[in-house]
Amino acid sequence: MRAWAAIRLTRPWFWPLGWGGAYLGWVLAAGRWVPPPGAVPEAVAAGVVLGPLIWGAVLAVNDLHDLPSDRRNPRKSTAPLVTGVLTEADLVRGYRWGGVAAVGVAVAAGPMFAAGTAIVLLLGWLYSVPPIRLKARPGADVAVNALVVGVLAPLAGWSLQRPVVEYPPVMVLLGLLLAAALYLPTTVMDRAADVAAGDTTIAVRWTPRVCYLVGLGLWTAANAVWLATCHLDLIVRRDSWTLQTAAAPVLVAVYAVAARRPSIPRMAAVSVAFGVPAADFLAAAVG
Repeated sequence: MRAWAAIRLTRPWFWPLGWGGAYLGWVLAAGRWVPPPGAVPEAVAAGVVLGPLIWGAVLAVNDLHDLPSDRRNPRKSTAPLVTGVLTEADLVRGYRWGGVAAVGVAVAAGPMFAAGTAIVLLLGWLYSVPPIRLKARPGADVAVNALVVGVLAPLAGWSLQRPVVEYPPVMVLLGLLLAAALYLPTTVMDRAADVAAGDTTIAVRWTPRVCYLVGLGLWTAANAVWLATCHLDLIVRRDSWTLQTAAAPVLVAVYAVAARRPSIPRMAAVSVAFGVPAADFLAAAVG
C-alpha cells in the first residue's frame, strides 16, 4: 500500500505534461520523430527525469505544505498524506532523494538539462514553502507553472539537440500563454479549500468568472500567435496550413466549454485536443 501511495504521490497523470513539452522542443530542434540509436540513453534519462523524478520531488514538497487546504478539499481526500498512508517525514525524504536522483540522472542527458532540472526543483520549493510560497501570491502562482510547463519543459527537449540560445522566442511566448491558460482553471477547482486554508491564490483574489475570462483570453491569444507563427513561416515553412486554420476556432470553443466548469479530465481533454494541430506542426518541421 505504501509503495502504491508513493507512486500516486508523483501523479503519473501529470507526467505527460513534461514529456509532451520536451518532445515538442526536441522534434523542433532535431527535425525527426525519434532519436538515433546513439542518443537513446539521453532520451531515456530525460524521460525518467521529466516523469517520476521531477514530479515526485516537486509534488512531495507541495503536498507537505498544502496539507491544511488538502484536508478541506474533497478532490484531495485520497491523497497519501491526507489519509495517513504516508507521513510528513516520508514526503521530506521523497523531496530530498527525488531531487538528488533527478539532478543525478539529468546529468546523463547533458549539463544544460541538469541545470534546468535544478531550476525546476528550486521553483518547486519557492512555489510551496513558506515564507515565500509563490502559490499563495496571486499571479506568481500562474507564472511559475506557466514558466515550468510552457517554457522549461520544451526548452529541456530542445537542449538535448541544440543550444538553448537558439530556441525561438515566439515559442517562449506561446508556451507561457498556453500553460497559463491551462493552469488558471485548476486554481478555480481548489478555490474553496484554499480560502479555508488562507491561501490567496489567483482564484481566491479574483472571482472564478474573472479567471475563466482571463484564461479564455490567454487561450485565444495563444491560438492567434500559433496561427501567425504558422502562416508567417516563423519557425518552419509549409505551403498550406489548412488544418491549423480550421483547428484554431475549434480549440477556442473546446476551451470555452471545458473551462466553464473545470476539472482535471476536462482540462486534459483540452490539452489532447491541442495535440492534433501540434502534431501537424511538428510534421511540417520533420518534413
